[in-house]
Amino acid sequence: MNIFLEVLLIIFSIALIAVVLLQKGKSAGLSGAISGGAEHLFGKSKARGMELVLERVTIGVAAGFFILSIVVAVVQG
Repeated sequence: MNIFLEVLLIIFSIALIAVVLLQKGKSAGLSGAISGGAEHLFGKSKARGMELVLERVTIGVAAGFFILSIVVAVVQG
């Protein structure tokens, strides 16, 4: 069981890296990091098509990665 969970964790980590690298950069300097991050946080994102799909997949894979990391830590514990 433990080996299965660790292999699944490795698969999730590789998937998370791949999905993040597929996304387009949204850097706009220091001002974009401050104001743009707040707009993105409160749902004023205008992502369409593939960007929206990648964003949602990233959220799902990241959530799965975090939950699986906690499960693996508890099982080994």
